Amino acid sequence: MSAVRNIRMLTRYNRWANTMLVEAITKLPAEEFTKKRAAAFGGMGFALAHVDIVDRIWQGHLLGTDHGFKTRRAETHDSLEILAMKLRDMDDWYIAYADAMNEGLLNEAIEFQFVDGGSGVMTRGDVLIHVCNHKTFHRGHVGDMFYQSGFQPPSIDLPVFIRDAFNESALG
Repeated sequence: MSAVRNIRMLTRYNRWANTMLVEAITKLPAEEFTKKRAAAFGGMGFALAHVDIVDRIWQGHLLGTDHGFKTRRAETHDSLEILAMKLRDMDDWYIAYADAMNEGLLNEAIEFQFVDGGSGVMTRGDVLIHVCNHKTFHRGHVGDMFYQSGFQPPSIDLPVFIRDAFNESALG
């Protein structure tokens, strides 16, 4: 297994897991999505908005462009439908970006500025791994909010993706 293959697989896993999570949220009573909670970012909508913001920040870093964000937190959040569209667009962008990578590009270091100050250097591959890991982390927060509300979150672990939805031949 190569790093290129694994990163391509992880970007596809993220799109699948985000899709499964959003579909599960649509089946909840509407107020569960907007409910204020003593949880990461204060609720499901805010957690998903944070994921979108962070995806866009790292996209800017990878492209060497100004992402325009001054914080990783959203003061308000979009509707579930709009957030779902934003997440899907970003998931598709990261898949296309990963598909354009080779070992040399994945190992290329990029410099960036953290939103909260300070400079950083990471390889493109490390950024992609971080973006995938970050989404997994916050999907876990949203899953906990399902339990807080008395509902079962979807089963979206990597082995479930590999069993149910992974297509090795799609990795190129």
